[in-house]
Order: sequence, then structure tokens, then C-alpha cells
Amino acid sequence: MSEKNFETEAIRNQMERSQFQEHSTPLYLTSSFVFEDAEDMRASFSEEKDRNIYSRFSNPNTTEFTDKVVQMEGAEAGYAFATGMAAVFSTFAALLNSGDHIVSARSVFGSTHTLFTKYFPKWNIETSYFDINNPSEIEPLITPSTKILYAESPTNPGVDIIDLELLGKIAKKHHLLLVIDNCFATPYIQQPIKFGADLVIHSATKLMDGQGRVLGGVVVGKADLVREIYLFSRNTGPALSPFNAWVLSKSLETLAVRVEKHCENALKVAAFLESHEKIEKVKYPFLISHPQYEIAKKQMKLGGNVIAVEVKGGLEAGRNFLNALKMCSLSANLGDTRTIVTHPASTTHSKLSSEEQLAAGITPGLVRISVGLEHVSDIIQDIDDALML
Repeated sequence: MSEKNFETEAIRNQMERSQFQEHSTPLYLTSSFVFEDAEDMRASFSEEKDRNIYSRFSNPNTTEFTDKVVQMEGAEAGYAFATGMAAVFSTFAALLNSGDHIVSARSVFGSTHTLFTKYFPKWNIETSYFDINNPSEIEPLITPSTKILYAESPTNPGVDIIDLELLGKIAKKHHLLLVIDNCFATPYIQQPIKFGADLVIHSATKLMDGQGRVLGGVVVGKADLVREIYLFSRNTGPALSPFNAWVLSKSLETLAVRVEKHCENALKVAAFLESHEKIEKVKYPFLISHPQYEIAKKQMKLGGNVIAVEVKGGLEAGRNFLNALKMCSLSANLGDTRTIVTHPASTTHSKLSSEEQLAAGITPGLVRISVGLEHVSDIIQDIDDALML
């Protein structure tokens, strides 16, 4: 059978039907699975048989969700987690040893930064940061102990773009593992493995769910690396629940059509803001004014749903804007059907010092807008009204 298109695979890639011949995948709310006899049990635990044993290890629902993401990203294998940060932590914890070194883009999610600067050093794992807008800084940071090259693209919250093909070449040259957080793009917009990534991480809580209902995370990539992550996670327990996996697998069926509309709305909102008298600066990957516009067009199908906005007047003006919004939600989430506005300096990245924030491109007046699926004219009207108050 010939390979099907993205949208078709997202809908038709399902587990085998049971004897009841259900059309939609059933929910397997069970903590464990039974065995035919003692030998069957022994063979299953020794992994001579590929089967479900315990839902902390695997479950039909988590397997279906993971298999879909593996197919979407062009990966070999994957493992699903309770949250996006569980996926980030478990990936590094499984693959790194004491004395290892990470080279990372400075512009990363606040909790990831906290892992790198507060917790990993306790285990003698150090991180060096490079400016995502100056990739020439990467190679001088690489040492004999460097194991992983890490980045988000687009970044959170500044929607900066880094050349994934360049990262892939650097990682290959220095025999490093390239790990990419692809959360903002989703596999519909961008597949980092095509550019040399060994592993791709997602917070499935965001656009994959798309409706602000459940938490989840997933890592996909090379089978041998995923195997190590699986073994670590099987013993430490950050597994995705079957219910959340069932929700997320169903959500992936509409990922393409949702992301298309998110991006269509976001581009219109970004263009509107770029010409607004109360806005100092707008960054959106598919605006020609974006510093990495050409790179974004090369590696991304669409520009995503997140816009970084600098309101004139700094911190006070940014807060006044948030307080004046009537329809858009104030929340720390993103990728929801509802448009969400966040002030990163005081929320998602508040644990960073002011110097660290500025180094990551987070100014006091920066506002992150996750554009939703409301009618675009209503989104623009709410934003305009709030800015003009």
C-alpha cells in the first residue's frame, strides 16, 4: 500500500480493532494485564514477547498515540510521558552521565533552564549557552565531555528560529546527539529529524491536544536512544495515563486542520500588530520582518500560532494591555482553541534573573500571544481595544 498523506495517517493510524469491531479506538483504563500461564508471564517480563504488562510500561492507548507521533515525525520509535517537562527531564537523565556537558540555545523554556542551572549541576552535568541569533558561538563551546546539542525552534517565548540543518551538521561533525524541542511547530509544520535531529521532544499539552484539556509529553527518534529513555522511564514512572493518551490520539486526528487555521489567524494578527501605533516590535516567523524569515520558510511549512509582541511603554504598558483584554484569556498555556496572552517575564520565565531574561530576549514589556481559533476579526478587535485604552 502506498504511503498516505499526513492528515490521512493521523486519522487512520489506529490500533487493531477488538472482537467488538469498534470504529473508534476504545479506552483501556487498566493498570495491568493478565497472562495465560507462568511461562507467558516470565517471557513477557523478560521481553521475549512484545506485549503489554503494566500501564507504567505500556498501554494500548499510549502506544497508539506514540505510534502516530513517530509516523508524523519520521522517527523510529518513541515513548509518551505525563507532561512535556517529564519528557525533557527523562530524555536528559536517561542519556547523560556525571561529567557530561550540554550545549544549549539560551532561549529555552523556563523550567528547562531551571533543570540546566539548578538540578543537573548537582549531578555534575553542566550546560553552556549560545545565542540562538549567533550560531557561530556553538562550536567554541563544545568540549570533549559535550554529549548533547539542544535547541527549541521556534523558541519560547521569543519565536526565534535557528537553522536546524546547520545544527544537524555541527552535531554530526562533533559526534553529538541533537535534541530538538518541536513543540511550537508540531510535526505538521516541521520535522527536525529530516535536518539531522536524533531526538524530537513535544509537550503534547499544547497544540497536540489543542483544547487545553490534558497534560502529556512525548519523545521520538532513533530506536536505540528511545530504548534507553524507555528503560529509565519504566523504572522512574513518568508515564502518560491511558486516558490522556486516548484524548491526545484523538486530538491528532484534527491536528492538521487546526494548525492550518491557527497559523492563518496568527499571520493576520501579526500583520495587524506590526502596523499598530502602540506596538514597538512584532516577531512572527512568517513575517518578512522576522530576522530568520528565510530560515523559517526553508524548514517550516507554516509560521505557527505564537507571536512575540513588544508593547510601547515597557512593563507597565504590557500589564495594562493584559488587564484591558476582554475576550482573550490570561493563561500560561498555549496552543489552545482560545487565544491566550501571557507576560513571560512575570510568569513562565519568572525564575530567571533579569540578566538571564534579557540574554534570552525576554524584555519587561514582552507579551506572548498564542493565537486561537476564534474568528480572526474578533481576536484583532479585542487586542486593538485593549491597546487603545
